[in-house]
Amino acid sequence: MKTKARIFSSITLCALFIGSLAACNKTKTDSKPVTVPDATKEKIVFVNQDTLLSKYNYAKDVNKMLQEKGKTAQNNIGSRRQNLQRELAEYQKNANTMAADQRQITEQRLQREGQDQQTYEQNESASYQNTQATEGGKVYDKIADFVKSYCKEKGYKLVLMYSKANPTVLYGDSSLDVTADVTKRLNDAYVKDKK
Repeated sequence: MKTKARIFSSITLCALFIGSLAACNKTKTDSKPVTVPDATKEKIVFVNQDTLLSKYNYAKDVNKMLQEKGKTAQNNIGSRRQNLQRELAEYQKNANTMAADQRQITEQRLQREGQDQQTYEQNESASYQNTQATEGGKVYDKIADFVKSYCKEKGYKLVLMYSKANPTVLYGDSSLDVTADVTKRLNDAYVKDKK
């Protein structure tokens, strides 16, 4: 039961994350040209993580892949669970007419299959979480590597990350927001990497 709760928690978290990205994608986009703060004046800038993750094509592709992997895992688990429940119902229906030794063999087999199902669900959950952590790490590394070279190019000394979910930056003047420029350039680099 705990395993089922963990799987559904993981899938629910993924769905919430993906839902929040979808909501961010529906925000109105600015058609104004991207402006970048003057590096001779500003040494500290920030990137809006929520906006970046909702508009960075690589992050969107990773989230799509994770969503598909989560759905596949959920479907596989559900299918196997239904098969096991069908076998259990069949056994319960025929148990009274079975010989004692046949009943015992069937019960042992169903118990093993139940344990196998539980192990399968745990493995699927662990596999999904590992993939999620690995792919999330790759997205983070791409952004961090880009921002490092971006700072050198622009002369910035510090780039802060803003996120509504984890607001370590409570306020940042919009003139310090380099999210649009960072997102555009990350997407340009991602297009080149895909070719």
